[in-house]
Amino acid sequence: MKAYAIVQETVKDEAMFAEYRKHVMATLEPFGARFVVRGGTMTVVEGTWPHPRLVVIEFPSRQAAEDWYRSPAYQKVLPLRLKSADGNFVIVDGAG
Repeated sequence: MKAYAIVQETVKDEAMFAEYRKHVMATLEPFGARFVVRGGTMTVVEGTWPHPRLVVIEFPSRQAAEDWYRSPAYQKVLPLRLKSADGNFVIVDGAG
């Protein structure tokens, strides 16, 4: 079953976040991941949305998503995201 990493974020330091962006794709490729949503225009039609940026990454399985997040390659670039943006990050199973 597919799984998704979903991130809501507010970028505080564009230069540092740009450095993160340069490296993150290479960390995803070994895990069969692909971006479904990567920023873009968003319209909130109900409720409130705390962050202006949304990212959805599809993985072939929950195990692949969790392995990617814990991988040495991603852990190496993760501090760039944590220092340059505030947000929420979840991994969720796909439907059926």
